[in-house]
Amino acid sequence: MFQSIDPATGTPGATFAELTDAEIETRVARAQQTFAEWRLTDLATRSALLEKIAEAFEADKRRLAEIATREMGKTLKSSLAEVEKCAAGFRYYAQNGPAMLEPRRIAVPGGTATTHFLPIGAVLAVMPWNFPYWQVVRFAAPTIMAGNVGLLKHASICQGVAAAIEETIIAAGAPAGLFQNLAIKSGKVAALIADERIAAVTLTGSEEAGSKVAGAAGAALKKVVLELGGSDPFVVMPSADLDLAAKTAVTARIQNTGQSCICAKRMIVHADVYDAFLERFSAGMKAVVAGDPMDGASDMGPLSSEEQRQTVVDQLAQIEAAGGRLLFGGEALPDKGAYMSAGILVDVPIDHPAAQEELFGPVAMVFKADGIDAAIALANDVPFGLGASVWTNDAGERDRFARDIASGMMAVNKMLASTPEAPFGGIKRSGHGRELGSHGLHEFMNLKTVFD
Repeated sequence: MFQSIDPATGTPGATFAELTDAEIETRVARAQQTFAEWRLTDLATRSALLEKIAEAFEADKRRLAEIATREMGKTLKSSLAEVEKCAAGFRYYAQNGPAMLEPRRIAVPGGTATTHFLPIGAVLAVMPWNFPYWQVVRFAAPTIMAGNVGLLKHASICQGVAAAIEETIIAAGAPAGLFQNLAIKSGKVAALIADERIAAVTLTGSEEAGSKVAGAAGAALKKVVLELGGSDPFVVMPSADLDLAAKTAVTARIQNTGQSCICAKRMIVHADVYDAFLERFSAGMKAVVAGDPMDGASDMGPLSSEEQRQTVVDQLAQIEAAGGRLLFGGEALPDKGAYMSAGILVDVPIDHPAAQEELFGPVAMVFKADGIDAAIALANDVPFGLGASVWTNDAGERDRFARDIASGMMAVNKMLASTPEAPFGGIKRSGHGRELGSHGLHEFMNLKTVFD
């Protein structure tokens, strides 16, 4: 049994029954049957369905957003924006997917060959709670466009969202087995990956979960895409617009109450502008309002659960014990709900284990760098390599950062964000493979070469 808990109030919500083994079997068999038919549909049919799904998300966005806010605590305005982004994601593949899947002719010695992008089967997605709609759509939209079918294992605290996604896709006209929600616990995932009817698996989540899923996929010799943690640097150089950088840094750190893999978590500031930036950044973080996520005046809601808040509190205590200094904030707020104040840490020992972990809450670590070499070294001195944001108006510095910061993505003079058009993913312990763009569409396809 799954029990939803509103993290803003601690109030129990809806309950959801866990699938039995027989029910899991029924859904996997239905997926296999549906794939046999869906793989043969033309690109125009797939595109038309994605457009209808986009319209369905838009038409029901308020209800869908409220489910997410009540289950994991993000502000309602953030939930609404997320649902709207999902519609844009479906629409992107509806409009651009067909061209991405057209066969391509290439010259080979003695003649020509044609490369075809062909579907491979059922894709199992293991998804997290922090962006409960968008994370799913990042896999679902390209899966449907590719001619594959999808099976979703969502986070335990987001079963209402999981059910709503399946209902919305089916209501838009999808065959019953095209996208199915599997209300199961993590212990059931390994057996599913081993099932020969599952062709591939994608996971967004923790390093621990990624390691387990990758191990199971490796044992079954199946393709896997992993989008794991991040401790993204936000590098500020002397030529940057400090007012804009500091203002953006606040948003980049507290978006989704700091619970985003691409939140800016480590502010690395050149010594020449360190004090000026820290003053501006501190003022912005102190002004952040943590409150009722249904209230439009709230900048951020609670963390996703009391457990998640305690995890962050414990990490902060470890960093302080090792010499880090909490300037302000980072405290569990006394009112009912999993609220925490926005805060800033300085003097953090970079080699301390807690400082090397992902801090999944609204507290930033601020570091001083003596120059560009030191800034790059600090940016890379963690096991993660997901994203980065760099602030400079020097073309040479921009080129150095693009070449030398070890990350899968980087934004220049702006906050890093995902978009359907561009590949999304990381390196090192942030995972491998890519979502979104044409790369995300082709990840789970058979690139078949036919020599003519």
